[in-house]
Amino acid sequence: QQGRTKCNARSLCERGCPFGAYFSSNSTTIPWAKRTGNLTLRPDSVVHSIIYDDNLGRATGVRVVDAHTREMTEFYARVLFVNAATLNTNLLLLNSTSQRFPQGLGNDHGLLGKYILFHNYRGLVNGDYDGPEDKYYYGRRPTQPMLPNFRNVYKQEMDFQRGYMSFYGAGRGQADGSDTSGIGAGFKAAIAEPGPWFVSMMIQGETIPKITNEVRLSPDQKDAWGMPLLVTNVDYDDNDRMMTEDFITQASEMLETGGCRNISSWNSQQAPGLDIHEMGGVRMGKDPKTSLLNEWNQFHNCPNVFVTDGACMPTTGCQNPSLTFMALTARAANYAAEQLRKGEL
Repeated sequence: QQGRTKCNARSLCERGCPFGAYFSSNSTTIPWAKRTGNLTLRPDSVVHSIIYDDNLGRATGVRVVDAHTREMTEFYARVLFVNAATLNTNLLLLNSTSQRFPQGLGNDHGLLGKYILFHNYRGLVNGDYDGPEDKYYYGRRPTQPMLPNFRNVYKQEMDFQRGYMSFYGAGRGQADGSDTSGIGAGFKAAIAEPGPWFVSMMIQGETIPKITNEVRLSPDQKDAWGMPLLVTNVDYDDNDRMMTEDFITQASEMLETGGCRNISSWNSQQAPGLDIHEMGGVRMGKDPKTSLLNEWNQFHNCPNVFVTDGACMPTTGCQNPSLTFMALTARAANYAAEQLRKGEL
């Protein structure tokens, strides 16, 4: 019905999959939303801030800057969902000031932009494997096997808190010609042969929520559309270091036990901005003094605004979070529709 096809093993996932084989907004939810007749897509639009009416005590819409003309337009709504991806959601909310919320929408206790989270990808382990020389694999595989977390599962047993999962990958290398002797047809044939098999493992570790991991608005720098730049103050800590060291030890043992040789490990020491799965800054919780959103992803003090992207997460876990974001969004959207029908939003 949507013109989607099966995976072609092209590994074009980062483009949103031109075949529509895996889920993305472009291939799935937007086409279905368009069929309802209630969807309006407005490209080249930069959301500047949320409009809060101090007299009504509620949000009433958004200010949008045209990316080309810089003209600002206001759009009004009874309910707003903010899902700009974690960092831009924090930016937008911090920039949404009013007499009631001078430090950003919902920010009564200074928590907006705090407890920024991400996943730890610093550890990598590789090993060669004497596999069948007459075998190869089809296509560019877009997925990898995953090993679930096995640390601190039922009780605290390690020096570090929480845990990590691991991604596996395997393949055959390819000669690049730089260390291959010969010329002509023999040389071409030699570099066309697949290299030895290898197996690799990579950590995806949970980072611990810390109030010191934060984002805030620049007081003096703005982008081309008049939005303040987002200043980040986010880093790894000793917990991440110990977790990475444990992963490298365990992964090396696993590959050795599995028959790999020439095992090498690498701690990239990369900065957090090179990782993915940013979360936090607009955390959910029961207590308005320690969180911004309730269990339905509504602001405690501005209930007609919902946040259901990664910004709402109070912690990361070590799993891929996208399906959780989708589940929270569906749940909150159903709840918002119910409340609208009851006249309570």
